[in-house]
Amino acid sequence: MPPPDERRRQQLEAAERRRQENESRGVKNLDKVRRQQQRAEEMERREEEAARQGGNNPNLRWQTT
Repeated sequence: MPPPDERRRQQLEAAERRRQENESRGVKNLDKVRRQQQRAEEMERREEEAARQGGNNPNLRWQTT
């Protein structure tokens, strides 16, 4: 059994390693995630706006001759 000071130091090192491992899990690039969310929101807004403007009467019609 190591002396109490050595044991405390080892516990602190182990706790720091666990903290770093937990931080490295999950999302690596927060900016990329934010950009993806903004793009998704923008696409959703555009789709809603197109649905409101177009409704059931689309501007383009197919014509056959």
